[in-house]
Amino acid sequence: MIGQLVAKLWRILWVPQYRRAFLRTRVAASIEHDNVLAGLGLRTVIDIGANRGQFALCIRRHYPDAQIYSFEPLDGPAQTWLKTFKGDARAKLFTEAVAAQPGTATMHVARWDVSSSLLPIAAAQRANFPLSEEKSRQSVNKVLLADRLKMQQIESPALLKLDVQGFELNALQGCEDLLGRFDFVYVEASFIELYEGQALATDVIAWLLQRNFQLLCVANPSCGNSPRPIQADFLFQRSAR
Repeated sequence: MIGQLVAKLWRILWVPQYRRAFLRTRVAASIEHDNVLAGLGLRTVIDIGANRGQFALCIRRHYPDAQIYSFEPLDGPAQTWLKTFKGDARAKLFTEAVAAQPGTATMHVARWDVSSSLLPIAAAQRANFPLSEEKSRQSVNKVLLADRLKMQQIESPALLKLDVQGFELNALQGCEDLLGRFDFVYVEASFIELYEGQALATDVIAWLLQRNFQLLCVANPSCGNSPRPIQADFLFQRSAR
């Protein structure tokens, strides 16, 4: 684990844009997505579960002119995102969660806050990923994606990215009114229940297949402390009708 983190940091420091962000705000770009994102020709990216902007940094490196709309409801990560993208006129943050029903909800904040979720943290998550136990709770606002963005703001080719710790299917349902505007969907999903009541990868895949998205690739399998992968990132592309 420590060796992987050191190797990642070394790669980050070799890329000037990633290095500047890391030295300024200590945000480490999610470089594991670089190969998946390259070549998609993106003009618009919706980044749901943005945390400190780790994914958005990768988007900005590959697509310097793309419009980025990020959603991050947690106070601390949101403030860091704002510092990371200060002066970037084509990056905007909404400090809310996207969900199937608008309103308020309780976020279960993990010690390592990237593991925080609108669902209770299950025993399997705590067993497989260190520092993922709950340390506090925060009340957050939930919105439909269409409550914040208009159809014409999503310029093609467009990517919808979700990294919401077990809340993927609910968040996708909150995007359904605008789903037809996206060429790609990139979503992290789990094969086992890491958060109580979560939809599993098979449920997420089936939902997107029913809406004319085909699975393009599976990337970044993660084992945690398990002998086999228990979650991964899934890239879908909308099929031509």
